[in-house]
Amino acid sequence: MSDHDRAGEFGPIYLPALQRIRDCWLELEPLVEATSYDDVVAPTELQITLTDGLGDADAARLDIQWSELGMYSFHYVDSADVNWRFDRHPNTHSPKVHFHPPPDAATATAKPSCIDVTEVSLVTRAVHVMWRAAYENDDTDRLNSASNPP
Repeated sequence: MSDHDRAGEFGPIYLPALQRIRDCWLELEPLVEATSYDDVVAPTELQITLTDGLGDADAARLDIQWSELGMYSFHYVDSADVNWRFDRHPNTHSPKVHFHPPPDAATATAKPSCIDVTEVSLVTRAVHVMWRAAYENDDTDRLNSASNPP
């Protein structure tokens, strides 16, 4: 996600949240191949690599940011160039908590997110539950369709 997609303060990255998100995905998802940070000294993003993706994709990655203010971005991209993301941040294009649908996660197509929870582990589980439902059913419409997940 680019900073121009945000209006207002996102806040500094909160490393303990990224560590908790990493641990949740490692616990919940057998397709996790690797996890890493964009910078070892001063990380701003957690990257989770998956051995498979949605539809025709044979690999995928989640790029995740979580701030000290509770703002977040879970951005999915895969080998078939499909993008989507769940965001919570101030902006001018949609509600504070929103979803950018596939295939390109365009700013202009943002919709209200079905995620109402705000705690790190619960948001992580919600994103995982919806990704898993879309993966198992080969249906990206499942990504933002749950009623207050997880």
